[in-house]
Amino acid sequence: MKRIRFEDLIIFENDNYVVVNKPPRFSTLDDRHEDTSVLSLAKAHDEELQACHRLDKDTSGALVFAKNPEAYRNLSIQFEKRQVNKVYHAVIDGLHEYHDKVCELPILPLKHGVVKIDYSKGKPAETLFNTLEGYKRHTLVEARPRTGRMHQIRIHLAAMRTPITGDTRYGGKELFLSEIKKKYNIGRYVEEQPLIGRFALHAKSIEFKDVDGKVIFVEAPYPKDFRVLIKQLDKNRR
Repeated sequence: MKRIRFEDLIIFENDNYVVVNKPPRFSTLDDRHEDTSVLSLAKAHDEELQACHRLDKDTSGALVFAKNPEAYRNLSIQFEKRQVNKVYHAVIDGLHEYHDKVCELPILPLKHGVVKIDYSKGKPAETLFNTLEGYKRHTLVEARPRTGRMHQIRIHLAAMRTPITGDTRYGGKELFLSEIKKKYNIGRYVEEQPLIGRFALHAKSIEFKDVDGKVIFVEAPYPKDFRVLIKQLDKNRR
């Protein structure tokens, strides 16, 4: 794997915060099963940096680090009061029209890093969904989580029977180019790989207030694998 430099991930920086565009397949925090995390890269860059929240290992996109304790506390309070605006983009299986669709299903964490919908023991969770683009058999949606439960967007979409493409843990299907491209021909002895080798979820933007109350809005461009996926879906929509 190509060596990742923390400074190459930075998409915003001021005296209090650093926002990076987290690459997929990197854990946010240190993991005994992984050699490198985004946090370890951050600490090597500046040992004072603290992760203000986390993204799933396979989720790419906007991730905020605080440069000092006051900044960390400031953003922690905003997360606690649900004052941070986060926008995610996801490709989901099937064609679906969502217009301010609100999903309010309680989420219960289970063992081994999975969750389920549980009306008796689950914690309240709310996500707002809107359709951005429809393709042949897939849809690009915007998700705005109003709470911050583990795997919230993934399990809410799965519960709505519109799982994220590639999210096999929650019922999503892997997508192969041969399924959408006419007359696609792969070599006889070549095993076809999925168009995207993870679930198709990207943290597109984040908005919060700086220590002085000034609004910070940061947008994270799609990583290469997500761009390729969208390009192929758009190119082969008919």
